[in-house]
Amino acid sequence: MNQKLELRTTAMASHGHAVGRAPDGKVVFVGGALPGELVRVELTGDKSRYATARTTEVLDASPDRVAPPCPHVASGCGGCQWQHVTLPAQRRLKRQIVEESLHRLGHLRPPQLEPTVELAPWAYRTSLRAGVRDGRAALRRLRSADLVPAAGCLIAHPLLSDLLEGRRYGRAREVILRCGANTGDRLVATIPARLAVQVPAGVRPDHLEELAAGQRWRISAKSFFQSRPDGVDALAQLVSAAAHELAFELGKPGRAADLYSGVGVFAGVLAHAGWSVVAVEGSASAFDDSRVNLRGLEVEATRGDVGRWTPEPVDMVVADPSRDGLGRDAVAVIAGTGARRVVLISCDVASLARDAALLGEIGYRVRSITPVDLFPQTFHLEVVSVYDRANGRP
Repeated sequence: MNQKLELRTTAMASHGHAVGRAPDGKVVFVGGALPGELVRVELTGDKSRYATARTTEVLDASPDRVAPPCPHVASGCGGCQWQHVTLPAQRRLKRQIVEESLHRLGHLRPPQLEPTVELAPWAYRTSLRAGVRDGRAALRRLRSADLVPAAGCLIAHPLLSDLLEGRRYGRAREVILRCGANTGDRLVATIPARLAVQVPAGVRPDHLEELAAGQRWRISAKSFFQSRPDGVDALAQLVSAAAHELAFELGKPGRAADLYSGVGVFAGVLAHAGWSVVAVEGSASAFDDSRVNLRGLEVEATRGDVGRWTPEPVDMVVADPSRDGLGRDAVAVIAGTGARRVVLISCDVASLARDAALLGEIGYRVRSITPVDLFPQTFHLEVVSVYDRANGRP
């Protein structure tokens, strides 16, 4: 394409690109730019309603711009899209993105946000999926299958350092690298599976254990778990607070549904607080882990698609869907439970806004919205939103 433009950016979009306009008025989403900057860009895509571009030169920099401390950013590594942004500005921009999405897509006017839960900005990530080049782990370029060296990743937990550097992964196309920050456990799983690799003694190929939210969790290689245990702590505390408040209103802990329950974190937290829980999870790996993690607790674990689960009466729903969000099918399931309260954990702000609108359509009103900055140096974050049925039970 190679078309070059000079433009002034005005805002930040939900996917972490700054927004500007071409001379003909078309909206351009600019990677590597900040709001208020004058930049030279090269177009990378041109649609009927908008174009995409990458920054090639900053002519008038924002005061929020800094030099990325990691050398791999310059070589194109896509793991950290916002290392060029000061940490306070990252958090301010993320709040603005949440507010704008909730206003524009969720029709909340104005959306009121609680203070952001702020977590350590470096050496936090306990899970990485790396490509393999010449037998060694490598990270991907932004929006590309091309690989760049992985040595010295600044957001990777120190327990992953020697798994990223100097190890031989043979014929693997990819490797999943995980560690338990609070247990010292480590895991390397290859894709394709069960290939011979050079790893230190004690590194397992199948599962590890981690301490988070006051409990020990078994996590298999194929199971989802948040990429930092202090992030799990933060999310669990927000879920616990919402549950405790409702239990006070009910007079005691009641019945809860944990949808997209994964390895059982929120179900376990609620059960330890006295709630009776039904947990629904579609992944076979995560479901099997949850059976181990929730053993002995008052939790009924069910494997299946949340959208096809036959709802049962509960007082509260906790839902932690994938990036696609709940969608109409899962919202219909929630409606069928008659829950007084819904706690939604969202990892995509556009999905959050759409789900908030859908929950509003079935009679739920926002009680609180809390950003949790699980992923500093990126535009990603988690948001915990709490909804109450406007008129109690239907």
